[in-house]
Amino acid sequence: MIRPILIEIGLFLAPFVIYAAVLMATRADMRQPSAWTMRRLGALLVAALILVVASFVMFAQFSGAPPGSTYVPAHMEDGKFVPGATR
Repeated sequence: MIRPILIEIGLFLAPFVIYAAVLMATRADMRQPSAWTMRRLGALLVAALILVVASFVMFAQFSGAPPGSTYVPAHMEDGKFVPGATR
């Protein structure tokens, strides 16, 4: 469960990190308030939220068991452990 959470946090932070890298590449001073105006922060926030929402949609659409499948829990068969699966 920690991996999807870290992916979402990374996707949220990505626009801010990319903008900071652009500032560093152009040799602009990242500590100046003029580099981080409310308009730019708002645009970065919107971009971050779009990335997070898109990843939620992709995760819901393309992960999990196929429709109509049945979960068979883990069990022992002839003395061997058979892991759970969907069929």
